[in-house]
Amino acid sequence: MLGQPTRSMDPVTHFSPASNASTAQGYSPLRWWVLLLAALAVSTSYYESDVIGPIADLLQRQRGFSQSQLGMLNGIISVPNVVLAVFNGILIDRYGPARIALWSALIGVVGAALTAVGTPYEAMVVGRFIYGISEGAIFIALLAGLAQWFPRSGIALAAALYLSLARVGSYAVDTSTAWAHSLYERGWAAPLWLGTAVTAAGLAAACGYYWLDRRHGKNRADLSTTRTLLRWWDVLDFDMSYWFILALHVLYAAVFFPFRTTYAIEYFQHAKGLTLEQAGVANSWVFFAAVFATPFFGLLADRLGHRALMLVFGTALLPLTFILLGLTHVNLWVSTVMMGVSFSLVPAVIWPATTLIVAPKRLGTALGLITLIQALGLSVSNVAAGWLADKAGASAAHPEGYSAMLWFFFLLSLVALSSAVMLWRREAGPLGHGLEDARKLTQT
Repeated sequence: MLGQPTRSMDPVTHFSPASNASTAQGYSPLRWWVLLLAALAVSTSYYESDVIGPIADLLQRQRGFSQSQLGMLNGIISVPNVVLAVFNGILIDRYGPARIALWSALIGVVGAALTAVGTPYEAMVVGRFIYGISEGAIFIALLAGLAQWFPRSGIALAAALYLSLARVGSYAVDTSTAWAHSLYERGWAAPLWLGTAVTAAGLAAACGYYWLDRRHGKNRADLSTTRTLLRWWDVLDFDMSYWFILALHVLYAAVFFPFRTTYAIEYFQHAKGLTLEQAGVANSWVFFAAVFATPFFGLLADRLGHRALMLVFGTALLPLTFILLGLTHVNLWVSTVMMGVSFSLVPAVIWPATTLIVAPKRLGTALGLITLIQALGLSVSNVAAGWLADKAGASAAHPEGYSAMLWFFFLLSLVALSSAVMLWRREAGPLGHGLEDARKLTQT
């Protein structure tokens, strides 16, 4: 069957260009330092990625930004991935993960600084675009680097910890409305300069990882021995399970990230009557929960199987959340917990599931295509949600105007749920890849 992986391989090790190198380096005690530095670097990237949300209300009041302009500032960071998604993987193979992570972190600091300058608005957009170049490459580069340092028996835990610690950045930026309250009192610019400083710390971590890799990563195999010719027509050979999971990747991200990173804090202020500090804390708990719960759900999926069914459950929480937010007066923490569980479960399961569905030799192309289409989805969803809110007159004086945006996210999440259900039905049948049976994946 096309796309059928070797069941005995650990899913995440497919990122490694040489499994023998991964085994040789994997027992070095320095691997935990590499994990720490990689997690710090990606965490700061997440911080800067979400930096617009907490100051959305300030940008509206102090600079007169519309909802569409706010959506553009977050949507534009996904645009570079439309062009660079597949090529990022090629660069990692050619120059090594450590070098690409370092380059990406440096570009990220430049983009963050230009965003913090902030005037005129067009300069802010350019800054976010430049930052998007960094964000699109650093996550995959660091994950590929971990696959070179950890043995096959330990890479799954390392990847889970990496994903969990990355959420610390999202949690930190939302709670910055509390722990950096004095900066927000100075206006919109000070929090952005804080984001630049955080991104610079990520650059320092990337430098440390690059130094360790250059000095102690001596057992890596020659990457040129595993290079393969990139054939664009190979994307047509993926089976239906891949297309279902690709749709879920794209649609889930197009719902979750625009709402939580662009509009949620402002919505909580205007429609739920929260202060900026309260709204930031409420939004942050979605990411805080993921720090601890993501490894748990990953281990649960490895032990019990039923990955596709777990994705159905996690995705189903999204439309239910928007129903509670838009149509009820249930305590806000109920919807926060629901979305937190969803965001902990789906990423923990969907990435390993993707590597099991796609043959290892074609995984790079598969992930590149997912990243590319996901970038398009994030950009369109951010701008569309802002446009709908503008058309409906959403504001503190007219909180009812946010209903159009909530309905948009609700309907989009239903489509995402349908993709998860189709994936589950196929994987539970004879044409599946064993996602519903943990024993086949561990014993064969």
